[in-house]
Amino acid sequence: MSAMPHDPSTLEKPVPPPAMPQSAPPVARSVRDHRIDAMRGVALLMMFVDHIPQNLLNRFTMRNIGFADAAEIFVLLAGYASWLAYGRGFRKYGVAVCLGRIFRRCVQLYIGQTIMVMVYVITVRAWRHYTLVPVDFLEPELAHGLSWVWRVMMFDALPSNLNILPLYIILLGGFPLFYVLMRIHRSLALLLSGALWMLVNLDPGLNLPNWLDPDGWYFNPFAWQFLFALGASASAETERRGADFPRLDILAGCCVLYLVFSALQAFPWAQWGLPDLRPFGTMIMPEKSWLSPLRLLDVMAIFYLVQSSAAARKWAAESRTGQLLARVGRHSLEIFVVGTVLDLYARLLFSTFGDGWLLQIVVNVAGLSILFALAAWLDGYRKRQRATRPA
Repeated sequence: MSAMPHDPSTLEKPVPPPAMPQSAPPVARSVRDHRIDAMRGVALLMMFVDHIPQNLLNRFTMRNIGFADAAEIFVLLAGYASWLAYGRGFRKYGVAVCLGRIFRRCVQLYIGQTIMVMVYVITVRAWRHYTLVPVDFLEPELAHGLSWVWRVMMFDALPSNLNILPLYIILLGGFPLFYVLMRIHRSLALLLSGALWMLVNLDPGLNLPNWLDPDGWYFNPFAWQFLFALGASASAETERRGADFPRLDILAGCCVLYLVFSALQAFPWAQWGLPDLRPFGTMIMPEKSWLSPLRLLDVMAIFYLVQSSAAARKWAAESRTGQLLARVGRHSLEIFVVGTVLDLYARLLFSTFGDGWLLQIVVNVAGLSILFALAAWLDGYRKRQRATRPA
């Protein structure tokens, strides 16, 4: 390069230092979808209410205004959250690390199941020394001796109201296989999952054995895995798109019409002393155990309407109510375990002292307050733990 002409005016000017390379802009972190947490919180609270048969509040839960109930919401969102937690983890942390995380979560679920079973058996056995306990509170096989322990611990026996965590463990344990199928082809994963679900609906006898029930697991895992797979697939699709599901007016309209039909058909008109407005009065209610198609359509319609709604996203993220529910949903295992134990004590109180209005109010206010307070404490504890970690 040729020298520049000599110019005295330029000799004394300092040469500016070379520009420092600009640091790369920070990668935008994914924004948490509080709708998932809020929906899961609603499902957990409804499960607490629904599992108390004498509770008048369960007349207002979603099982009375549709074919599906909180269990379908819970399993669908479990699949959605599993993809967020582990589907991306396989790529980010590697197979060994992610398999370890899945195993640890299954152990946590197993511990939660063990705690609930032990509390149920010990409480009912102690309570019946003072007053009669209805037989449906605890299967007769669990009411005497210890021969049941290994069966319960091996999931060969699933007590009533304590059968959804074993399902979750099975589904989560099978998630790596579903992930492999998703990597091969997403349509293949859903096709195989849907085919197995359809096979169970054609032959409900295809089930895992249950020592306490000749019909097998109440939540047939071969059927319910399809709902879990749909949730995981929806999560993967949302991640791929980087946006919510598109709001298609015709699809949203079909969902609303179906939910109206579901509400009219499932509503307990006689229980409320109202004229029967069921479109098909003699129709058998869709079976929950093997997840009948009508129940599946019900929960998927709800899910689409919520997940395609920007207003729902804003409500869950910004409103006080939405954040309270989301806080409950963020700690699903702990809330579910405590809520299930509270259900037992509520049922025992109602069976012992009656189900009058005063006790109804005390049980519901106390129970829901405990769950909200537990969620607040767990949320604060988690924030304190994160604050002490190195950046």
